[in-house]
Amino acid sequence: MDAELQNKLKKEAARKAASYVKNGMVVGLGSGSTVKMLVDELGRRVKEEDLQFTGVATSIFTAQQAKSLGIKIVDLDMVDSIDLTIDGADQVDSNFNGIKGGGGNLLWEKIVAINSKKIVWVVDKSKVVDTIGAFPLAVDVIPFGSQHVMQNFDKAGYEPVLRLDKEGKPFKTDSNNLIIDLHLHKIEEPTQLADNLIQTVGVVEHGLFLNMVSEVVVGKEGQPEILVNPNIG
Repeated sequence: MDAELQNKLKKEAARKAASYVKNGMVVGLGSGSTVKMLVDELGRRVKEEDLQFTGVATSIFTAQQAKSLGIKIVDLDMVDSIDLTIDGADQVDSNFNGIKGGGGNLLWEKIVAINSKKIVWVVDKSKVVDTIGAFPLAVDVIPFGSQHVMQNFDKAGYEPVLRLDKEGKPFKTDSNNLIIDLHLHKIEEPTQLADNLIQTVGVVEHGLFLNMVSEVVVGKEGQPEILVNPNIG
C-alpha cells in the first residue's frame, strides 16, 4: 500500500477511535504510529472540546506525548481498572487474534489490556489478514540466558532473530528486556504456540493477543469499518 494512503487511512481510523473516549473515563493509550495519531486527536479534543479523562500509557513515549498535549497520565497501579484501551496491532485475523509488539512495548500493552473492560484496536486495512504470522512475532525475554532461549527457539523451528536498535545494539524495551522476533510466516495454532512460549523459562511475555479485542477500527477508503468481536460482550 502507498505510504501516503496508508497514513491517511490510519489517521481517519484514529480519529474514529478517539470518539470512543468520553468524559470521566480511564483510558489505556497504546503504542505505535497509529496511536500517535490517536493521542494527537485526543489532545485536540482536550484543548478544543474540554474533554477530561485519565490516561494510562503503555510506553514511555506515549506518556510523554500525551502529557505534552495536556492529557492527564497516571500509573496503572493508581487506578482500579481501565474503562477502555485503544491500541494498534501489527496483524489481526477474522477470529480477532492479533500480533502486537512491532514497537517492542508488548509487555506493558498486555498488562494494560488485561486490566481493561474494553479493548479497541486501530489499524489500516493492510493489517487485516486471513491467518496471522507473516508479521514477525515479538517475544519479550530477560537478558540473562537469552542466548539459550534463542537456541531453544531455533531448535523448535521458530527462526528467531534478536532485535537490534538503529545503532546495531540489542534493542531494549522500556523494562530493559530484550526482544526476540520469531519469523513463523503462518501461525495455524496460535493458542498452542502461546502456551509453548509462555512456558519457556526466560520468556516474560509474547506478542500474541488472542480473542482479547472487542472492536477493531479498520481504516479503509470511504470511511473506517468497525469489526465487532461476537465472542466478547
